Amino acid sequence: MSLKEYNKKRDFNKTTEPTSGKAKASGKLQFVIQKHDATRLHYDFRLEMDGVLKSWVVPKGPSTDPKTKRLAVMVEEHPFDYKNFEGIIPKGEYGGGTVIVWDKATY
Repeated sequence: MSLKEYNKKRDFNKTTEPTSGKAKASGKLQFVIQKHDATRLHYDFRLEMDGVLKSWVVPKGPSTDPKTKRLAVMVEEHPFDYKNFEGIIPKGEYGGGTVIVWDKATY
């Protein structure tokens, strides 16, 4: 998967999602968890690797119990600038709904 797939799924004349953005070498890598209220409420886990955000959707969200395992499904890579994206993706667009940054840190 690549940013080509990300760009193909979006109409940037209708959405305010970032169109690009490569990570700058900083020593520490970043991750973000975004709460995404689209067709169904879910969480997106994004992990910085190779200048982009490798991305997984977690349909049932994170668990506070380490014994409880949750499914994560890999989706298309996202541009590094997506780590700060919060907003409303218009209804009818891919992923339409509200996105907020739920947590972020470095690893």
